[in-house]
Amino acid sequence: MLLESKAPEGPLAEKWEKHKFNVKLVNPANKRKYDVIVVGTGLAGGAAAASLAELGYNVKAFTYHDSPRRAHSIAAQGGINAAKNYQNDGDSVFRLFYDTIKGGDYRAREANVYRLAQVSVNIIDQCVAQGVPFAREYGGLLANRSFGGAQVSRTFYARGQTGQQLLLGAYSALSRQIAYGKVKMYTRSEMLDVVVIDGQARGIVTRNLITGEIETHSAHAVVLATGGYGNVFYLSTNAMYCNVTAAWRAHKKGAYFANPCFTQIHPTCIPVSGDYQSKLTLMSESLRNDGRVWVPKTVEMAERVRKGEIKPQDIAEDDRDYFLERKYPAFGNLVPRDVASRNAKMMCDEGRGVGSTGLAVYLDFSDIIKRTGAEAVSQKYGNLFDMYAKITDEDPYKQPMRIYPAVHYTMGGLWVDYNLQTTVPGLYATGECNFSDHGANRLGASALMQGLADGYFVIPYTIGDYLAQTPPKPVSTDHPAFAEAKAGVQARTEQLLNIKGNRTPDDFHKILGHIMWEYCGMARTAEGLKHAKAEIQKLKKEFWSDVKVVGSGEEMNQALEKAGRIADFIELGELMVDDALNRNESCGGHFREEYQTPDGEALRDDDNYAYVAAWEYMGDNQPEKLNKEELTFENVKLTQRSYK
Repeated sequence: MLLESKAPEGPLAEKWEKHKFNVKLVNPANKRKYDVIVVGTGLAGGAAAASLAELGYNVKAFTYHDSPRRAHSIAAQGGINAAKNYQNDGDSVFRLFYDTIKGGDYRAREANVYRLAQVSVNIIDQCVAQGVPFAREYGGLLANRSFGGAQVSRTFYARGQTGQQLLLGAYSALSRQIAYGKVKMYTRSEMLDVVVIDGQARGIVTRNLITGEIETHSAHAVVLATGGYGNVFYLSTNAMYCNVTAAWRAHKKGAYFANPCFTQIHPTCIPVSGDYQSKLTLMSESLRNDGRVWVPKTVEMAERVRKGEIKPQDIAEDDRDYFLERKYPAFGNLVPRDVASRNAKMMCDEGRGVGSTGLAVYLDFSDIIKRTGAEAVSQKYGNLFDMYAKITDEDPYKQPMRIYPAVHYTMGGLWVDYNLQTTVPGLYATGECNFSDHGANRLGASALMQGLADGYFVIPYTIGDYLAQTPPKPVSTDHPAFAEAKAGVQARTEQLLNIKGNRTPDDFHKILGHIMWEYCGMARTAEGLKHAKAEIQKLKKEFWSDVKVVGSGEEMNQALEKAGRIADFIELGELMVDDALNRNESCGGHFREEYQTPDGEALRDDDNYAYVAAWEYMGDNQPEKLNKEELTFENVKLTQRSYK
């Protein structure tokens, strides 16, 4: 298939406005004749469902939670970017666009990224109108703080709980439409397949997580807003429920999966403390505004710290290596996440890591506390400091935090065009479950921006272009395609239940996560990736012959839920390895050790790899087919990324 981005022609700054004028419209009287399914009710899904219902469409919204308020968007801490230039420090729509393209190491589509920067300014106004309590300056104006990958302050925030407050805003808008009867809410329902009729998405198959009933639902179009796939690594900052199943089942029905190896490792997470952990805890990147990252200058001193012979606060300034400030003086501690993460790993690999495991670096707030006082720091970061203290039993006001990189976000996802439509007509993907805006590395505070941009300001326009060309005749679940998809889901469920092996789903998940982290994590090599592929293929065979799923399908069964999700993770893991092995370059979060500059930075190959890798499913146990969307850069110059 020829991948057409459908990005409009013309000057970059005019593309979106011209496109909005040129798309076909559905008149208000006809909108009530169309049904739209929205899967996922986080920021992207909640915003999309509320906005589409506000326009007049009939929306069916699905979440596997008991309430949309439990979506993982609630966990976002640091803030949301917008090119408002309230600080009058030189920000602009073009600068946000440029920082995002550069931060993604020139592996994103220009038109999509510029549109994101444009609509960012509207998001803040929308959220303020909803009552989101953004932090404010003394005079009442909205406050901004800086974030990694930028030299301006453009991040709006609500202490360290920005995601929660934004989600409450979207939830209030969604609740309003539920009350009006324009949104029908399906809670505790997990999507397990897409129904495709004559090449077009016309519905989904779900499992009721309380009763176990397999159900079918029809619509004229389907919007996926189901988040990322970071839990393929087992340990990540994602909630344990986060999974790839909805996107992966769509992939198997014809939706291409783009850049799966582009995963983000977040630099400021609480380090692993034992084998018993099921997830990791993120400490907001906003802490790097005032916290200084360092390790002891010598291996010997680091060993003394690890043994408990000396405390970090007893180490003299001359014996500390503020390595980010030393290596990147222009950006200092505010380098992008991939750069900060990779450098933290280097320090630990050299033997200068701290903590009992040696897999941690310090994030120190002593300077800002001396300069402004603990109370001022508490006003900005108090809930984050409290969370850290409760988890580690260490007081960050008195001693440095210990941090280490952890899997956090996935830049890859379902391939979409400029309209956010996948390669299956009528099937759309928004937010983290698509690939569209972040390239090979996402800048901090841009996830919330993309989710809300897609939900509030993009999909309401672009889905109309498709529906206007679709007859409003009701779609019936009596069509044979629904029965066929339902039978497929039931057969897979029975297959999992009938294996009756000896190992739990979690056992396989942990093994997969270890393989992915070791060989397809922060650093990758061709040899390691080939080894990982063989290990994953072996694990897949073991899973389908030895997994133990207790209980039945006609009840609440979390073991069955996990088994289905882990089966999908195993298949995704193999594709991620293939994608990483195919991309013989380093860019952003994809760091192939064979391809680096003399000073250890990512070395791109723009002549051969300036494309989106869109993988096409070719059948069970068959190699996937690589399709390429060539990236053209007309407004930025491809240069070696430098933050020095």
